[in-house]
Amino acid sequence: MARNYDIICFGDEVPGILALVCAAREYHRRTGKYPSSLLMLKGNSQLGIGGHLVRGGLSYLDRSAVPIPIRQSYNLDTFGDSPAIYQEFLQRSAVHKIALDPLKADAALRGMLGEVHADIISNIEIESVLREGEKITGIKLVREETYLAKQFIDCTVNAELAQAAGVKKLKGFETFGLPDSELAVTLVFETQGLEIEKLTWVEEQYLKRFTNLADTDAQGWINIAAGFDGALAQRLRDSLKDEQGKLKTMYVGDDYIDVRSKALSIAYHAFRDTPLSLEKSGTILDNGNIAILDGGRLSWNAVLYNVNADQAEALARAKAQPTPEMLREMEQVIKWFKSLGATDVKPAHELYIRHAGNITGAVEPLTGAKMLAGGVPDNEALGTFGYHFDIRGGIEGLDMRAASKGLASLVFIDLPLFNIGIQHALIKDTPNLAVVSPASGFEGYASSAGRIVEFNCGVGQGVGIAAGMALFANFNMTDFSDKNVRNILVETGRLPKIYGATKTVQARELGNFETQIIA
Repeated sequence: MARNYDIICFGDEVPGILALVCAAREYHRRTGKYPSSLLMLKGNSQLGIGGHLVRGGLSYLDRSAVPIPIRQSYNLDTFGDSPAIYQEFLQRSAVHKIALDPLKADAALRGMLGEVHADIISNIEIESVLREGEKITGIKLVREETYLAKQFIDCTVNAELAQAAGVKKLKGFETFGLPDSELAVTLVFETQGLEIEKLTWVEEQYLKRFTNLADTDAQGWINIAAGFDGALAQRLRDSLKDEQGKLKTMYVGDDYIDVRSKALSIAYHAFRDTPLSLEKSGTILDNGNIAILDGGRLSWNAVLYNVNADQAEALARAKAQPTPEMLREMEQVIKWFKSLGATDVKPAHELYIRHAGNITGAVEPLTGAKMLAGGVPDNEALGTFGYHFDIRGGIEGLDMRAASKGLASLVFIDLPLFNIGIQHALIKDTPNLAVVSPASGFEGYASSAGRIVEFNCGVGQGVGIAAGMALFANFNMTDFSDKNVRNILVETGRLPKIYGATKTVQARELGNFETQIIA
């Protein structure tokens, strides 16, 4: 027996949930009633809904980076003018600046879904996708249930629904000609009982010892972390001080901590007797992004696990569950943090998988060069987002491939500040499906900035509005342009300020790099 819905969101990452909410609200705005909508996820909803921000525990939010002159010129807050739906989510989750409590996020998302009368089913597996011509018509589950709908949103990191529907997805960083390479994955963990004052003191002691050449024990620890490479050991020592020669102590903000040095990383790897190298050790304790939560909890985005493209895809399909090897390493992390004073260390339920390939066939793919050129035109823009081309843990083989083609390594690329559209999330040959995730139609460096949740929530807001309009008019999402969506944002008073920056020379250089490296 089949159940009929107007719209289905496959996956429960926050951008997809917010897209579903926006679709239902837009349809309600036009008709006075909510569409029938369904949130369908592979994970266990009893452990929370909200994907890697909730079950994956990623509490330290990456926010839009806006240069100070732009902020002053446009009278913007620290993080610029975020999409209205994202601001609402942060407010309902009681986020002050950076730190998102997974429990509060789960409650906020459930509240928003409840208001639009969305159903939720979890622990599902796709058996097949039903199609009529170009369109998806339904999803058949392994447990012999079929769910039909008119519009579909895929917010999974690996575009799993799109793949099942026959949309081609490039493996890993195939857009760089590196189909086996992939970004590292993380198992976020929370510490309890490790007070901030104690943590900063411990780090400062390590910093002093590592920069003291007379401290033979500490220098031995650096050598272990450097894999007994003298030149690397010296680079590690040098990196512990800033340009003024001051120790790079961690920065403690209102609700977050930025770890600026590798002092804790060196100490951990000395404890483990392993090199501070993702390639050689398979796991590293990287500089931590720490969210300060209620009740003395600190949430750490710090442990990186090396994976290739096939492993990232397999992990995504396996409900982002950490492998036994990952859990064994986490046991060592727990042991070490307890030695620093933590009374409890609790890993998240799921991994944070940063990237797992990109779909092809988007209406208009988005490249890093286009981001540097400012994104979509100002008069079509749905918002603006800024973020470094952050390839945390690195893309294995990229420098070597660039060198083999005579391309200079692009070390000094400016932060792109670009206008948001939705055409890279829409699929030409499957016009009632959108992929709103790190697996959208990104090419080259675009996936590194395009994988960030805040950006994808802006895209999700636009996709949701397009889905709502499509339901109302019995059209496809691809029938709507960025300008159509922008008009709705203007009409409803939700259009944020637009301040994308055009960096013509760098955009041309990056465009040449992205084109030639794949040739």
